[in-house]
Amino acid sequence: MIFPIGDWPNPPGHRPWLTWLLISINFAVWIFFGLPLSETRPDLASPLVGEYLTSISPALGSQAQVAALTHQLTDWDLFVFRWGFRPDAPALRTLLSSMFLHAGLAHLAGNMLFLWIYGNNIEHRLGRPGFLAAYLGGGVVATLFHWFSASSSPVPMVGASGAISGILGFYFVLFPRNQVRMLWLLPPFFLQQFLVPARLVLGLYLVIENVLPWLFTSSDVGVAHGAHIGGFVAGWFVARFCLRGDHDLLVHDGM
Repeated sequence: MIFPIGDWPNPPGHRPWLTWLLISINFAVWIFFGLPLSETRPDLASPLVGEYLTSISPALGSQAQVAALTHQLTDWDLFVFRWGFRPDAPALRTLLSSMFLHAGLAHLAGNMLFLWIYGNNIEHRLGRPGFLAAYLGGGVVATLFHWFSASSSPVPMVGASGAISGILGFYFVLFPRNQVRMLWLLPPFFLQQFLVPARLVLGLYLVIENVLPWLFTSSDVGVAHGAHIGGFVAGWFVARFCLRGDHDLLVHDGM
């Protein structure tokens, strides 16, 4: 297994406060809402439970799956149902709220790792107001693209990956010579680090992990590949055609 752990080079002396703040907010939502609500069971007589099961049941396909879902249902599932973005019942408020909800700790940690790796350079390049606009705008475009590609799906879409994909699109254009520091986790090179061109990593992320699955798998459940594609393309387009000035402003220090 190969694991990304950082990028190079980074702006000397820069403190990406906004990137850190966004990461903190996402973790705070999980700690104060996700963790406790994941441990509590809802009142099955609640109207929201009935609405949830009625909406989700067609996507499951069998009564056995519906029964299993009911047995495992938590208050967090209902919270996500209310505040996640549902393509079959879109709401303006969930365009933003869905970006700060995650399906679990692994989902959250993976997204925040990517934001931590790539966000600092983009925050430095765009400035904090520009970075926030890029992050939220990319997330909104990503969600709308998912809505377009899976408009009948009742499954709530949650996660920051659409917004982060927008940041990756900016990074692809603005830092063409940067590299990603990878950690090898298998013998015989266990814990060895090596550098890979960032454009290669991001290109594989876009094509192998998102475009191909989006073309050849169902969009109703699982990973919202369409959102990732929409966010990335939006970031790439704005960086390529709307920003002025030189790209790759960081100076390599000879490492």
